[in-house]
Amino acid sequence: MTQYQGVILDRDSLHPDDLDLGPIFDVEAIDWRVHAATPADKVPERITEADIVLTNKVPLRAAIIESAKQLKYIGILATGTNVVDLAVAHQRGIITTNITNYGTPSVAQHTVALILALSTRLLDYAQASRNGRWSASSEFCLLDYPTRELTGLTLGIIGYGTLGKAVADIGKAFGMNIMVAALPGHKSGVTPEVRVPLDEFLTRADVVSIHCPLTDNTRHLIGRRELGLMKRDALLINCARGGIVEEEALASALKTGEIAGAALDVLSEEPPPEDHVLLATDIPNLVITPHCAWGARESRQRLVNQAGEHLRDWLALAE
Repeated sequence: MTQYQGVILDRDSLHPDDLDLGPIFDVEAIDWRVHAATPADKVPERITEADIVLTNKVPLRAAIIESAKQLKYIGILATGTNVVDLAVAHQRGIITTNITNYGTPSVAQHTVALILALSTRLLDYAQASRNGRWSASSEFCLLDYPTRELTGLTLGIIGYGTLGKAVADIGKAFGMNIMVAALPGHKSGVTPEVRVPLDEFLTRADVVSIHCPLTDNTRHLIGRRELGLMKRDALLINCARGGIVEEEALASALKTGEIAGAALDVLSEEPPPEDHVLLATDIPNLVITPHCAWGARESRQRLVNQAGEHLRDWLALAE
């Protein structure tokens, strides 16, 4: 059997201490060189003799791919493929795979947790219990922050793939009405839900939850104009990619009360600079989590398992 040299560029991005990496490392015929992380200037030398490269967030741009003369296979340890120049890889005949549907339960439950946190004003009430506000109340309960029941509200889904459908199913369990956006330039499959043009969709949704990929058609899909179409008591949830939402416009919409709240697990730059516009402390009703929705152990293990399956499938064809 042919022996291949494999390189993992950013193992630690998987937070592997609680994972079984055997599905990758036990693949026969691959001699692995593993790096916890790889700065951009070290990528060319680390993959110069590699047949196989696995990367999560380390970019493989055109020049780097062209310089790796032995490269035959790129495994992206994520769903998004924007870290790899796919066109150049295809021209070189390099097989490229990514991981699909591995994090659906984890991301879906995080999405709904964010919806619940905003609709119940959970963080505000938790803080009020600890900062003395409840203790100073003249009544047994504190109801300073308006909350809403999800039952009867319309949950609008942008991106109705496996993940969007999983979030919709949970929304239905809360008694929410489901509405699906028709994305510009996107051919939708057949589903029971009617696809609603985006402008109309935004005017009708009580909660907008984003689950589409970041593409040329979806970059800044939700900008100043789109936020202005939403209800003043609507909520915006983004567990997809930061670039889909125009961040300065969102900060302004929250400050002026154009929408009631937003919760994000992603930003356009990650990790964000300390002066990122959405990290300002004066933005009301904004919850931000650090791109952790996918991070349940079970989710990360499915990622590793699938990466190993892809490698075995490729090796079976290569031999």
